[in-house]
Amino acid sequence: MIPANYASPARPGSGAGFTLIEVMIVVVVIGILIAIALPGYESSMQKGRRADAKSALLSAASRQEQYMLDRGTYVDDMQELGFAADPMVSEEGHYEVDATDCNGLSDDLNRCYELTATPRDSSPQADDSRCTSFVLNSNGLKTATGSDTDSCW
Repeated sequence: MIPANYASPARPGSGAGFTLIEVMIVVVVIGILIAIALPGYESSMQKGRRADAKSALLSAASRQEQYMLDRGTYVDDMQELGFAADPMVSEEGHYEVDATDCNGLSDDLNRCYELTATPRDSSPQADDSRCTSFVLNSNGLKTATGSDTDSCW
């Protein structure tokens, strides 16, 4: 007869570690959490990088206004404004900014301009469907294109 307080010797490997099922459950739960969190993270990063376009547009607009004061006209060549290239590349490299006249008439640069920031193909912003481009004109009008233009600016 075995006494009531008798403990059987532990078998090697029993009660130690995790079973394959337990490990798989943890992997599935982590996968689900990543699948839920990743799109929100991507959206947040895109929203943050939009500041690069806004900053570049405001910098170019400031230079356009100074050019107008100095020469009596606006310009569509970003290099004449002192930028390295035409179109100019934003500071963080996510957008290209280019200038045009406001109505598609070449003599309109005497009166107005329109600056457009579009995502570069090499940037993750190229996948931003909410705000595909930003536009700022000489009257200060700020517009955007994309699926959620109200929240772009």
